Amino acid sequence: MRLGLHLSISGSIDRVVDRAVERGCNTLQMFSRNPRAWWSKRLRSKEIDSFKTKLNESDVWPVFIHTPYLLNLASPKQIVYHKSIKVLKDELQRAGELGVPYVVTHLGSHLGYGKREGLRRIVEAINDAFSSVRNDVVLLLENTAGSRNSTGSSFEDIEHIASGAGDRSRVGVCFDTCHAFAAGYDLVSTGAVEHTLRRFDEIIGSDELKLVHLNDSKGGLGSGIDRHEHIGMGKIGEKGFTNILKSRLGQLPLILETPIDHRRSDIGNLKKVRELTQ
Repeated sequence: MRLGLHLSISGSIDRVVDRAVERGCNTLQMFSRNPRAWWSKRLRSKEIDSFKTKLNESDVWPVFIHTPYLLNLASPKQIVYHKSIKVLKDELQRAGELGVPYVVTHLGSHLGYGKREGLRRIVEAINDAFSSVRNDVVLLLENTAGSRNSTGSSFEDIEHIASGAGDRSRVGVCFDTCHAFAAGYDLVSTGAVEHTLRRFDEIIGSDELKLVHLNDSKGGLGSGIDRHEHIGMGKIGEKGFTNILKSRLGQLPLILETPIDHRRSDIGNLKKVRELTQ
C-alpha cells in the first residue's frame, strides 16, 4: 500500500522527503511554493539535486505536487484567469525540473457565469499550459464537492475536460473521497463503492485514475460541503473506509489531507488507515 500525507516544504524543498520518511510514508504530496501567493522563488539547482537524491535513497514514490489555493482555471475574471494559467505552467515546469510525475489541480468556480462557460475556460487553460510546457508531467484533475458554482463535481464534468485536452495522455484524475461523497457518490457500503467505481469506469475509464485523496467528510451524502474529517470520524465512517480500502482504490497511491487537532494527529490518521486494512 502506498500511503502518505500532504507535507510541508518549509526550509527547503528536499526537507519534505525527510518529513515523509519520519512519518512512515511511502508516497507524498506537497506544494512546490507558497500556496497562498501568485509569485514563487525559482528552485535552486542545489535543492533540486538534494530532493532527487533523497527520493532515490528512500522508498517514497510516487510524489505529487498540488497547485496553489489561489488557482481558478474556470474564473471569468481575466486577471485571475491569466494568473492561474501562468501558475499552472510554472507548476508543470517545476514538476519536470524536480522529476515529479504528477501535478494535482483544483478546477475552480465559474462564479455564476454558468458551468458550460467554466468548463470551456478550464479546457482552454489546460491546452494553453500544455502548449507552453512540453514535458511528461501528468496533470491530475481533482473532483470537487459540488458547492455552488463549482466545476468538476461530476464524472461527466471531469471527462468533458479530459477529452478536451489536446494531449489526453497528459491528463489523469485525482479522486477525493470527501469531495465525491459530498457531491452525491455513495462510498459507504461495499455495493455503493462498487457502483461508484463502475460509474467512474463507464464515464471516464479506470486507467485515468492515478491518485486517491483519502479524506472523511463532515458533510453528508450529496451535501455539497467541502469539509474534511479524520478517517472514520465523519459521514463516510470506518465502515466506508474499510470498503474503500478493500476496493481497487486501495491499490492506488493514497494521500491523506485530514485535520490535525486535539482528537488525532496526521500520524494517528495513518495508523487508522492501516488498522482498517487488517
